[in-house]
Amino acid sequence: MPEGHTGTHNALDDPRNANVRIWINGELHHRDEARISVFDSGYLVGDGVWEALRLHEGVLVFLDEHLDRLWMGLKAIALDPGVTRAELTEAIWTTVRANEMHDDVHVRFMVTRGNKKTPSQDPRLVVGGANVVIIAEHKRADPGTRTSGISLFTSTVRRGSPDYLDPRLNCHSKLHEVIALNQALAAGADEALMLDIHGFVATCNATNFFMVKNGAGWTSTGRYCMQGITRRKVIEHGRAGGIEVLEKDFSLTDVYDADEAFVTGTFGALTPVRAVDGRTIGAGTGMGPVTAKLEELYRRAIAEAVAAAGNEARA
Repeated sequence: MPEGHTGTHNALDDPRNANVRIWINGELHHRDEARISVFDSGYLVGDGVWEALRLHEGVLVFLDEHLDRLWMGLKAIALDPGVTRAELTEAIWTTVRANEMHDDVHVRFMVTRGNKKTPSQDPRLVVGGANVVIIAEHKRADPGTRTSGISLFTSTVRRGSPDYLDPRLNCHSKLHEVIALNQALAAGADEALMLDIHGFVATCNATNFFMVKNGAGWTSTGRYCMQGITRRKVIEHGRAGGIEVLEKDFSLTDVYDADEAFVTGTFGALTPVRAVDGRTIGAGTGMGPVTAKLEELYRRAIAEAVAAAGNEARA
């Protein structure tokens, strides 16, 4: 990233990543030798879906929820992955074990429609089956980002309507989000805040947005944003922990008057927002008290998932 900028995907350098092995259609390749054809549907027209999750203390955290979302996307775009959930799960574990990974690992798995015999949108021109790629890396979030928080800039690019590209799909077509992020970077911010088609706050270019007002968390209705697993856990466990978390329409006027703000994502978990469109949010640095409590509840949910996986393994 440009000097002076940070972001929710900032990770500490880890030399082990220079030699990770990547799964491609049943075979493991050194990262320098990992190749996909230029005729791949994902490369040609963005035709594919993907997921990313964390390996924490030997557990693929919230794996079932991520697989549910992947299979929802596969059904929506009529893509046969050529593998079952069990086979994909075993492939993920094979990749992790081959890289001798246990903790602080980010795993991204992608499914595209496969290679075309000629560049085209037409799915009937696929030769063979889907391409499945699994990339696991040693990635620990930079603690400096959590301490300093990030700044957001509201992009002119809106989150789309579900009647032309459902924004809930975690698909390979991310150009509108890249354009939004480029606008934010050009404005001197770290990431982009995006509105829905009605002008209400929807999400960020790569994370879900929350604000806090009078002790309550606010986030969008979810109709125009990625259905984040971390977002859902924060809502569920926040409510269970006694914090009011509202899913509602709200505008930038509300955001500018927020007591706290933060974004959620699989990699960065909860990251505080220090400013939006040049307006300082709260103290302008670090986590506010409600954000910190929600993060504690989210971390507890991860710990419970890890413990449950351990108990299941011992059963």
